[in-house]
Amino acid sequence: MNHPAPHGSAPRSSLSPAEQLRAALSAVLDGLPPKQAASAVERLIASYRGATPTDAPILRDRADVVAYAAYRMPATFEAVRSALDAFADAVPEGWAPGSHVDVGGGTGAATWAVTDTWAGERPVTVLDWAEPALALGRELAAANPALRDAKWQRSRIGAALTIESTDLVTVSYVLNELDEAARTALVDAAAAAARAVVIVEAGTPAGYARIIEARDRLIAAGFHIAAPCPHSAACPIVPGTDWCHFSARVSRSSLHRQVKGGSLAYEDEKFSYVAATRFPPVPAPARVVRRPQIRKGQVLLDLCEPDEQLRRTTVTKRHGNLYKAARDAAWGDAWPPLGAAE
Repeated sequence: MNHPAPHGSAPRSSLSPAEQLRAALSAVLDGLPPKQAASAVERLIASYRGATPTDAPILRDRADVVAYAAYRMPATFEAVRSALDAFADAVPEGWAPGSHVDVGGGTGAATWAVTDTWAGERPVTVLDWAEPALALGRELAAANPALRDAKWQRSRIGAALTIESTDLVTVSYVLNELDEAARTALVDAAAAAARAVVIVEAGTPAGYARIIEARDRLIAAGFHIAAPCPHSAACPIVPGTDWCHFSARVSRSSLHRQVKGGSLAYEDEKFSYVAATRFPPVPAPARVVRRPQIRKGQVLLDLCEPDEQLRRTTVTKRHGNLYKAARDAAWGDAWPPLGAAE
């Protein structure tokens, strides 16, 4: 997805939140031996990919948290920021969250993404049950002026979860750690507390299934879908045949290269998401749901359309400005872009 300038006009640091975050992560990782960091990441990845929901915090101590934050926070930041970009395009002009609660936020990647989407300060609360993650999140947040007054609160994420009334709730890469009852409780608590809810999961069939489950509950609670869908009706994908997901490009750190091997300076984070609001949004006319295929004189776009259908559209040179826009279109973009016409 493209990343426009943040919505709002408050003064900003000369460094973007993404650059501030990379610098802060580099600073805390500096004191951890590379081999220890790499082995911690490998063990933690195995835990997070397990099929059984956890009943205790996976991030046990500072070494775990520092290693995993350095490895995963940039990817979570980019995925959430991409989802928020699409969401921000669908809300009324000038709207920005006056408050934000990040549920299961750990070290707070989603809070950084919110500050990159909407300029200015706002009350922010991060809820998580892993105290070492909250402690590191608080430490990292000192590098971001918009997060200097954030509250980092220990809270069990599940049936007993309570969320104070807020404009925006984010839930990123959390549902996969919960059983069905806890997932239901979390989504219901978010719906009861917030004017807007954005949920991000891994871009896998299982992650998409969790997103659809959450999407259905939000709609039942009276929410309107703002993104990525161009409608609030049923998803047109037949279960088990495909899944809706998107991609965000992430700069790879030396730790990424050490753990995964290879020399590329980036990798692509696949994610699924839903953004929903209590107030009526203006969703995209249609959404590009696969990477556009550029061929000689034409571009093939796979679109999710407002009539609850998935269609392939061919845009050719005879479409004039639309053809130029199609050549620039990216997976996850709204279609057609604002101002594009034949």
